[in-house]
Amino acid sequence: MNTDLKLDRLDIRILCQLQKNGRITNVDLADAVGLSPSPCLIRVKRLEKAGYIASYGAQLKLDKLADMLTVFTEVTLADHRREDFVRFELAIREIDEILECHLVSGGYDYLLKFTTRGVNHYQSIIEGLLERNIGIEKYFSFIVIKSPFIKPHYPIERLIDPST
Repeated sequence: MNTDLKLDRLDIRILCQLQKNGRITNVDLADAVGLSPSPCLIRVKRLEKAGYIASYGAQLKLDKLADMLTVFTEVTLADHRREDFVRFELAIREIDEILECHLVSGGYDYLLKFTTRGVNHYQSIIEGLLERNIGIEKYFSFIVIKSPFIKPHYPIERLIDPST
């Protein structure tokens, strides 16, 4: 993967547009960023190849499918050797209900984001993890009551040019 690709303002505009709408047609994308379709498509392919575009997908409204519960969980490991972190990460990677895992600094080791069918489902997953003896010393759970907003995209222009 080529990470030495130098991005210009057109590349950034393309990434911004794709982040907001991954299904945009190449013609509409080219129009939105001020290019003709062929050079726009070449840039998109180059950005994909360089690894700037990880994937394309749909953001689903899971709450329309079923009642869902989101839980953030702080996890502290009992030991802090490299193999302890590796063992923990490998084990939780297998749990479909864990959507995010972040190794963090501060008062605990990991912040996990769960999406489950409810409290009982969440608790059964946690109990299963504890039974697996993957190094969890303690955990604290925070149930999401309401999410006033979740931004589906980041203003990447500000990463490149903080004055915007």
